[in-house]
Amino acid sequence: MNSFELQILDVIQDAFPLAERPYAVLAEKIGSDETTVFDAVEKMRASGVIRRIGGIYDSKRLGFISRLCAGKVSASTLDFSAEPHAQTPMEKFAAVVMGEPAITHNYIRSHEYNVWFTVIAENEAAIQTVVDRVCAKTELRDVHVLSATKKFKINTVMGASAPVDSRSLAVSSDCKKNDGESDGLCEAYLSQPTKNVIAGEARQSTAGALTEADRNRIRAACGDIPHSLTPFADWNISCEELREDLAAKRMRRFGAILWHQQAGFAYNAMVCFRIVESRKSEVRCDENVAAVQKAGSILASNPHISHCYERPTFEGFSYNLYAMMHAPSAELLSRYIEDAAKSIDNNNYVVLNSLRELKKTSFGFFA
Repeated sequence: MNSFELQILDVIQDAFPLAERPYAVLAEKIGSDETTVFDAVEKMRASGVIRRIGGIYDSKRLGFISRLCAGKVSASTLDFSAEPHAQTPMEKFAAVVMGEPAITHNYIRSHEYNVWFTVIAENEAAIQTVVDRVCAKTELRDVHVLSATKKFKINTVMGASAPVDSRSLAVSSDCKKNDGESDGLCEAYLSQPTKNVIAGEARQSTAGALTEADRNRIRAACGDIPHSLTPFADWNISCEELREDLAAKRMRRFGAILWHQQAGFAYNAMVCFRIVESRKSEVRCDENVAAVQKAGSILASNPHISHCYERPTFEGFSYNLYAMMHAPSAELLSRYIEDAAKSIDNNNYVVLNSLRELKKTSFGFFA
């Protein structure tokens, strides 16, 4: 990608303009013209750099929960090979997961627990039903369903050289011209970084307050905007209502979702640290809490880390602080990991490299 395309991506990942002619608004902000910006975005959409442009909603706010699942599936040298062969257990697993709309992400990682996938559903029972169904149809075994005990960092975007915290550049309800029409990006928002999502932040479900019109809008906004200069009009979705979703924190951001490998971040790993031995009792000691909080806060400030969570340990996996790290090369990824470990003075960690992405989609709320 060239510098102009990177400049566009730096904005639209977290702040695609919610305006009648969004490409004109974007062009004004970066010193270009509407057609040139539109063509550049369309080129990146066609090449796969941009997976989709749409809303990223908060599952808990909408009455859903998300869980990370770890399990084991037998691997084979024939997995996904072009050589003619009978379907392998891993290929069968990948195919079944593709047919499960509740599963949004699915990766093969370099560990004994070699498959990691995310499930979104209304409650724990629904999550378990999905997991049980996949187990019944495949050779998936020894599955652990993990909640996020604490969230230290989420909702970040990929910058030109590293993941950076998202910026609240969406059009606010206060950014109005005298004629009542939005003038695009509110200048006051340009320098206000979005804070990391820290544990303890109140996030109550607003699902019960949603109208049928809200549900219809959210369902549509989870998709990909039309390929036109007036996408919201063609989508038949109100920009004002999307801004209300942002203001109510139902939506985390409206922007471009990237294919990181195509965007220059071909190497990534889930790095899991053991921060003090977690006790099995529900009430953790103050020492555990303080140590996890300190390490999580430090890792959250690392520009190469996009997500950071505390999760419960389980038998065979005694790590409780997870950090997703990204880099343009294997060498840099290794260096970033070493630097991160030094920053929290902790060498007790395991690196789960992303060997293959089997699925990465957005959840279709109220589908």
